[in-house]
Amino acid sequence: MKNKLKELRQERNLTQEELAQALGVTRQTIIAVENDKYDPTFRLALKIAQFFEVYVEDIFILE
Repeated sequence: MKNKLKELRQERNLTQEELAQALGVTRQTIIAVENDKYDPTFRLALKIAQFFEVYVEDIFILE
């Protein structure tokens, strides 16, 4: 699954650490999601979408 997490984070000038803290996860989790090494749980995907005020489908793309 591809995603646009890095682009959204950079558009808001957030570091990986800042985003991780806001979502209650580790920086390593953010790195793994951004690098397509980890597909987030549905709960985390919803938290990310809610944080950026977009739909889940706007961030995560099934291939």
